[in-house]
Amino acid sequence: MTLEKTTSIKGYRWGFVSRNRMTIFLFLLVIVLFLFGEIISKGFLKYQHIGDILRAASFLGIVAIGQTLVLLTGGIDLSVGPLITLGNVFICILMNGLDANNLWAFAAIILLGLVFGAVSGLGVAYLRISPLVMTLAVGSLVTGITLIYSKGAPKGLASPMLREIGVGYILNSIPIIVVIWLLLSITVIAILNFSVYGRKLIYAGANAKAANLSGMRVPLVKTVAYAISGVSAVLSGVFMAGYTQTAFLGIGNRYTLWSITAVVIGGTSLMGGKGGYLGTIAGAIILVLMESILTLLHIPEAGRRIAEGLIILIMITIYFRKRGRS
Repeated sequence: MTLEKTTSIKGYRWGFVSRNRMTIFLFLLVIVLFLFGEIISKGFLKYQHIGDILRAASFLGIVAIGQTLVLLTGGIDLSVGPLITLGNVFICILMNGLDANNLWAFAAIILLGLVFGAVSGLGVAYLRISPLVMTLAVGSLVTGITLIYSKGAPKGLASPMLREIGVGYILNSIPIIVVIWLLLSITVIAILNFSVYGRKLIYAGANAKAANLSGMRVPLVKTVAYAISGVSAVLSGVFMAGYTQTAFLGIGNRYTLWSITAVVIGGTSLMGGKGGYLGTIAGAIILVLMESILTLLHIPEAGRRIAEGLIILIMITIYFRKRGRS
């Protein structure tokens, strides 16, 4: 190998590390947290427990797919929590514990997520309503519909197939839901890095006015992002139903804050136009690990919520300081 080729390879490797140093740091932090967990509780690194951590992270990671896309546009989606609950409640009622109902129940839930997500996107992109106001309003609407449909007491059960997805394993070792999350992650990362839509999403978030002037249909790009967010949220609720086997009102409440936190920790800017899903994956695992470790340390629920709030506050402060210097 010539000196020129060797130098080129080294330059590429260093360039990759330089471009992804934040993501690399986050995955190193994941390893550190796992090791710390083992120090405070023997057995934390057991294969089964690692699988349980990844399973819990998968529910968060799936809803964070849409939240990542929305934040990349410079928006935010506060309706994901209610949409998770809607998916969780509706799928159990529609399936009623029967595999025969799987296909049309899945289709109905995905359609609902698509419609509500698109409504948020249309309000934000075309009517220019604040993302905070629009998605909060849609979230309230979704909560009301869920309460009316379930009559305040959800019934029904997840089908055997959905339960297998929620708690089952492939080859008795890898949680099925983790494999599904992996496949979805690969798809999202490929879209963001190699597709026309992925490039448009970044441009729309970085400078919407310039993107519009260049002929890009920015409102459509944003609407699609919110529609995907709606679908990813209801899917997360559906998979949670497979894990819990039945429906729970309010099961998605904490995931609104968690999904935003995971995305921000993962390096996606709250101002839009910068970030990606690979960091979000690390962010989701870190949050679940922190929750598990804080529980092992016997930190009460209030203390865990304070810790989450402080993390968000620190990350927001960092991003605004960077913006001020740029």
